[in-house]
Amino acid sequence: MSVEQKVVITAALTGVLATREQCPYIPYTPAEIAEEGRRAVEAGAAILHIHARKDDGSPAFDVETYRRIYEEVRQRLPDVIINFSTGAVGIPREQRIHHITALKPDMAALNMGSMNYAIYSPKAKKFYFDFVFQNPFHEIQYFLERMLEAGVLPELEAFDCGHIHNATPFIDMGLLKPPYVFSFIMGVMGGIPATTENLVHQARSVPPGTHWQVIGIGRKQWPLAAAALTLGGHVRVGLEDNFYLPNGEMARSNGELVEAAVQLARLIGREPASIAEARAILKRPLS
Repeated sequence: MSVEQKVVITAALTGVLATREQCPYIPYTPAEIAEEGRRAVEAGAAILHIHARKDDGSPAFDVETYRRIYEEVRQRLPDVIINFSTGAVGIPREQRIHHITALKPDMAALNMGSMNYAIYSPKAKKFYFDFVFQNPFHEIQYFLERMLEAGVLPELEAFDCGHIHNATPFIDMGLLKPPYVFSFIMGVMGGIPATTENLVHQARSVPPGTHWQVIGIGRKQWPLAAAALTLGGHVRVGLEDNFYLPNGEMARSNGELVEAAVQLARLIGREPASIAEARAILKRPLS
């Protein structure tokens, strides 16, 4: 199997919304996040997608917390591809990007459009986390300019069809250059529904020279991962997105979720990319 045919597996270790009341295995501290990263890489992940948390589990956006995470991860995993989040609500854009320009991780997630964002409970007949996630074009441009200056590869997060096409003007401006890396986040209330048909449409919509992965939210993660693997895409799993293994049991670590993704890939005839192979695919040499 050629390197280009291999699947790059990303582990999203913690997120910002999930708590230990929902899943007791969510990591909070920099050392806990790094240990979860180690488990994920040992299981077959090549990229770690990381949000920062305070030690009590609340979201953190300051450079020093990200620095502690970065150092803890690098002590354990000197060559892993680190992808830091820039997503936030109500945080100034300068603060959302400061840890990227200061620490220069390999990659940084960039939300490609605004949207309603919520969790709806049919049982309770009510919404949770109901807010507007604002990402206007001038802020996307600001983040891309800062990432380009820092030599950081943008991971373009598309929560809906139009978010893919929002990249077009930035390609025209020269702020986005191949390889383009898109993530299709599917199953968020307010975004594109998590169906195979929608995934096929998203995969057909990206510009030439794109590597893409699917991010299925909740238990639909696994059917979408299987579809992505058959379409030649990559996959992201992890406790940020989904707590449950394909058999319905709660995962006890990000490593268990990555193990399941590796098994699924091999059933379909694909092998997980090593960190070195993922770096070659994404053109991210070790600095």
